[in-house]
Amino acid sequence: MNNSIRFLTILGSTGSIGDSTLDVVHRHPDRFKILALTAHNNVKKMLAQCNQFKPQFAVMLDPASAEQLREAIRLTKLDTVVLSGVESLEKVASLPEVDVVMAAIVGAAGIRPTFAAAQAGKLVLLANKETLVMAGRIFMDVVKKHHAILLPIDSEHNAIHQSLPQDFKGNLAEKGIKRILLTASGGPFRTLSRDLLTHVTPEQACAHPNWDMGRKISVDSATMMNKGLEVIEAHWLFNAPPENIQVVIHPQSVIHSMVEYVDGSVLAQLGNPDMRTPIAHAMGYPERIDSGVTSLNMFDVKHLDFEPPDFERFPCLRLAYQALEMGDNMPAVLNAANEVAVASFLDEKLPFTSIPVMIEHVMQNVAQQTIHSLSDVLEADSIARETAGNWLAALN
Repeated sequence: MNNSIRFLTILGSTGSIGDSTLDVVHRHPDRFKILALTAHNNVKKMLAQCNQFKPQFAVMLDPASAEQLREAIRLTKLDTVVLSGVESLEKVASLPEVDVVMAAIVGAAGIRPTFAAAQAGKLVLLANKETLVMAGRIFMDVVKKHHAILLPIDSEHNAIHQSLPQDFKGNLAEKGIKRILLTASGGPFRTLSRDLLTHVTPEQACAHPNWDMGRKISVDSATMMNKGLEVIEAHWLFNAPPENIQVVIHPQSVIHSMVEYVDGSVLAQLGNPDMRTPIAHAMGYPERIDSGVTSLNMFDVKHLDFEPPDFERFPCLRLAYQALEMGDNMPAVLNAANEVAVASFLDEKLPFTSIPVMIEHVMQNVAQQTIHSLSDVLEADSIARETAGNWLAALN
């Protein structure tokens, strides 16, 4: 990377990925400048970020929150322009001045602005799983058509990216790649007795042993749906068939993922579990820049453990592989049903063990349809949510 400043839009700046991205930006004021920050409704945190980084634009998805922020910005006499709504998210993701877009909005809400960034040919740092899970084929087509550059931010996919040849163009066999080994911590319930899983509370599910994540992603980690979604992402990012993607339980979360080659070599990326590492890698690519992450002390690690995933304990992982094999709208249906199920669990309306039950019901009751456009994806998402809501209403 040359020494000219790169201008950033951060989609989802008040979340954990947004925090980590801003920390890296703060460490490199000579390299990065924030042009736009976006959030859903966290006015207090957005105001603090605006005061520190002085972006040209701040977007709140929620109109009422935007009005609150606009008044607060007026009182502080900042020059930041406050906007609202999904169209404004798309606008700041595609501004001509923007070089890099960090796509870190959790859930289906992040899809449209991430597409807008790709259509504008930006360097897209992808932390939004749903874009690839729900609309993988059409999104990758947009990236290629508009010459956007896509770099993965998930620690696992970033590790795979680092372990692949630099000139990898999506052909595993051509580069002698046998399979991708996608590591997973196993979450907080890896060894919990199965009969106790029924009584798991949201607080327990959100207490991840290694990573500091938002509540929704923490629950996904506890059910291992997070890893299932990453399998689908890996399929699109690296053009890897499902049978060439192996999930490996690795409780220490030191090895972030591996690539196995046909000659028997296995290349791995290791590091402390801190999202600033993949963020700094992508932001500085192809150079390496300081992330602020503590060096990995191998003498403290002492040992690394590995085990195969238990598909009976974690049926969400099985359902994700099934959705990927089915293709068409099924990954979008899986994702939407999971979002509804997780939200219901966090609201204490659904037991932990019923999350995969709801998802499987929805997958069995939504017709399989070919995806031609983003509107098809959003329609599949809507139908799946309605089906999940009906199931939940009948349950209660």
